[in-house]
Amino acid sequence: MKVVGRSRLHAFVEGHADARRWLANWLADAERAAWRTPHDIKRHYASASILERNVVIFNVRGNEYRMEVTVSYNSATVVINWIGTHAEYDRRNRQRTR
Repeated sequence: MKVVGRSRLHAFVEGHADARRWLANWLADAERAAWRTPHDIKRHYASASILERNVVIFNVRGNEYRMEVTVSYNSATVVINWIGTHAEYDRRNRQRTR
């Protein structure tokens, strides 16, 4: 898969160094992957949440952090939309539903 938005990961790990290894492993996995369906993602990341419009939420470091991506299965592209703490994710989603 082609991964777009790496700068978000780099900026995030500057303030959350404990996530660096997990994100480096995820990035390597994603680049090697050939995800054609959401089931392909769930096979390797069972705790990932598959949402509408090909949005996938990954639980980073045991659910301490959350990462939202959009997957284009046809073009084999993953776009990193957002990454933050679980608390930030919850606040963000509360604001979206208002």
